[in-house]
Amino acid sequence: MYVLNFFSIHLLLLFSSLSEVVDSSDEDFAHDDAWCRFSSRDLHNMEYILEHHFNKIMVAQYNSTTERWTGYTAWGVISAEKWNEDPDEIPRRRTDMDVLCKPYANRIYNATEMFMVEPNVTLRLEGPSSDSSLVCSVHFFYPKHIRVTWLRNGEEVTSDVTSTDVLANGLWSYQIQSYLKYTPTTGERITCMVEHISQTEPKLYYWDPSLPKSEKNKIVIGVCGLLLGVVFVVAGLIYWTKSTGRLLGLIGERDYGTCD
Repeated sequence: MYVLNFFSIHLLLLFSSLSEVVDSSDEDFAHDDAWCRFSSRDLHNMEYILEHHFNKIMVAQYNSTTERWTGYTAWGVISAEKWNEDPDEIPRRRTDMDVLCKPYANRIYNATEMFMVEPNVTLRLEGPSSDSSLVCSVHFFYPKHIRVTWLRNGEEVTSDVTSTDVLANGLWSYQIQSYLKYTPTTGERITCMVEHISQTEPKLYYWDPSLPKSEKNKIVIGVCGLLLGVVFVVAGLIYWTKSTGRLLGLIGERDYGTCD
């Protein structure tokens, strides 16, 4: 599912660590990131993410899909357990989503929709056969946020995959390229899946392991040339045969004298 990070709300809190020595104190820095993510206008799949960071380390995260906190540090695990047991926590976070996300989602969607451009996608094979890569080139899309995924027989591929950053390709246009190390395998189906807010659903682009169109054209031209050559040879033989037959006929018709 494609998710678009529309905004981040930073709640900055500054804590001072008290020390027995009044003159020396250390400052710790904590902040919360609130993310509203959705991929459709009806907001049926809206997701609210709340991340708690301490000294640039994410210690705990709340996800509205599971409606639970997850801890990522020792302190975060303890806090997550406490918050998950609090009966008022889920209603509180649902209110957060209603207040922070839903009122602004359609406004943001409307503001970007007029400039939306659907991606242009091409697949190609690059490099020698011993070290080749499939390239999924995605161009001329807007807005910037996009997800490009490789699938092998319908399953997401996570290894041997690299991608460029999303780069500006003009004022209202972006581009990205994703690479997959490729070894041809019988019966294997490779797909590049592109998810973008301009699309109503993810789009799949299948790799055709047969020859590229340019190579096919060369083969067709070569075959046509060969057939044309055969036609000329056959026509020449027919002409030569007819000409030789007429010549022999003329020789037979002539009356040569005999010596007594």
